[in-house]
Amino acid sequence: MAYTSLEDCLDDLEKNGQLIRITEEVDPYLEMASIHLRVHEAGGPALLFEHVKGTKFRAASNIFGTIERSKFLFRDTFDLVKQIIELRNDPIKAIKHPFKNIQAGLAAWKSLPKKDPSSKPILFEEIRIADLPLIHHWSKDGGAFITLPQVYTEDIDAPGIMKSNLGMYRVQLNGNDYELNKEVGLHYQLHRGIGIHQTKANQKNQPLKVSCFIGGPPAHSLAAVMPLPEGVSEINFAGLIGGRRFNYFYQDGFCISADADFVITGEIFPDENKPEGPFGDHLGYYSLQHSFPVMKVHKVYAKKNAIWPFTVVGRPPQEDTSFGDLIHQLTGKAIPQEIPGLKEIHAVDAAGVHPLLLAIGSERYTPYAPTKHPAELLTIANHILGTGQLSLAKFLFITADDNRQLNTHHVSEFLQYVLERIDLTRDIHFYTNTTIDTLDYSGTGLNTGSKVVFAAYGEQKRELCKEVPQSLKELNGFLNAQLAMPGVIALQTNQFSNYDASKKELSSLNEQLSSVISNLSSVLMIVLCDDASFTAANIRNFVWVTFTRCNPSHDIHGIDEFITNKHWGCKGPLVIDARIKPHHAPPLELDPSVEKKVDRLFEKGGSLYQMRDL
Repeated sequence: MAYTSLEDCLDDLEKNGQLIRITEEVDPYLEMASIHLRVHEAGGPALLFEHVKGTKFRAASNIFGTIERSKFLFRDTFDLVKQIIELRNDPIKAIKHPFKNIQAGLAAWKSLPKKDPSSKPILFEEIRIADLPLIHHWSKDGGAFITLPQVYTEDIDAPGIMKSNLGMYRVQLNGNDYELNKEVGLHYQLHRGIGIHQTKANQKNQPLKVSCFIGGPPAHSLAAVMPLPEGVSEINFAGLIGGRRFNYFYQDGFCISADADFVITGEIFPDENKPEGPFGDHLGYYSLQHSFPVMKVHKVYAKKNAIWPFTVVGRPPQEDTSFGDLIHQLTGKAIPQEIPGLKEIHAVDAAGVHPLLLAIGSERYTPYAPTKHPAELLTIANHILGTGQLSLAKFLFITADDNRQLNTHHVSEFLQYVLERIDLTRDIHFYTNTTIDTLDYSGTGLNTGSKVVFAAYGEQKRELCKEVPQSLKELNGFLNAQLAMPGVIALQTNQFSNYDASKKELSSLNEQLSSVISNLSSVLMIVLCDDASFTAANIRNFVWVTFTRCNPSHDIHGIDEFITNKHWGCKGPLVIDARIKPHHAPPLELDPSVEKKVDRLFEKGGSLYQMRDL
């Protein structure tokens, strides 16, 4: 359905029983986020907050709350866009089936943006930042944030909408040192198109003009998170997936989306930064306060009866998980076709996306060799770690499946397959002192840490244990051994204090287990953690704890480990230290007093009484 506005979308959801209106006044400080999190966790409907304390504007959330609802929003265009993406990856299909693909060609016309200067005087009123719904999501957040922004910039060397970038980079509206109504904070990470635009503007010593669109048809939000090739405009994708051309005009030299509910315009000047954050982020921890560009606000606009869309990010899965699922279903084989030999890839959402990447490749280099071992897989791994946002992966598990039965989305089965085949003396490859995800605080500094590749191929080498071996139940200084998954044991020990103390603890573990290595052949991984029962409770907990709290170069060890010609390996089980370290960001926690306050909405007479069992 070609929605013309956010309200058009919400009306459609309500007609189809997928939206609830909250009529009570709700506080934007923590309450709205708490309600959203509770409803989202239950797989509930979209929410329309009709009375937000401190503002005249309504707000909406959980619009993309489930993959089913997300696909419903694009039910008339989804399959067609998928077909167009496939044609881009395999143009020969268009030649072989011209009549079958003619609809795709006609639909592509809607990807062309439409300039509409006639809408300038009538659409928007001018307001201030203070007039907006200033939603504070987590108690330690530095202020109120926009969590579903569409941040628009143009290439100063090639101005115009066709060479523009539209990205979802969080925006801090108040708090810290920002001067209310005059400044906002703009946070963006590595491998983002806006960085290229700002670099070019800085080189010319000119400010970068920025337009932040909020709201509008849901296609515009999806376009802002779509990982498109450099030089391909998200504006085109917005028109394509929305089934309607992107309408825009210019005001005071700034591009304005004629379909947005709100627009904030401003400029980023060279070398002008301010502290941004903290912010409760999608790894399940706070991203801490750091210096990021400050945007000098030019003007703020709102449509009549505008609706403020927002989401709440936190430990996955959250609403942004649906974005990832949509992108995966749309792009299909796009990434594998860009990387020769790659068949399938999956950034694991439960582990915070970038910390854990699973991949299936090909192994065709030495078909004549009697012994199978990773060769082409290592080439593919290097290509993956040099490709766009995939390069932010911290742990990469890669294998080849000759029988084509493996699926990277079946995380536990995939990891088990790798652990059954890996050679711990040969198949672990480290990348030290390199870049990692901005939001990952397991490393040695902002954007700085290490990576590791686990590459396994060949016949099954071992059976993995399905219960905890007795020798791991009788350790001194280590307790509560729990089976996290076949071949993986979670082991609880002292709270991490520093790496010197850790070295002594690991030496003790190594000394106790070296003599019984022969009894541990079915154990491939030991995870040192703060709470073994929590870590081993389910695969979601296991991947979150293990891969978000480990810096590979510092926190991966092994029983009887060795270094030969600068290659690291171990003869006994791998040991991953996944305890919380002093330099880590704190995990996100709900405020009990706020939780108690929002209970009123789920009690008899409350707008969410029908969801009282949440």
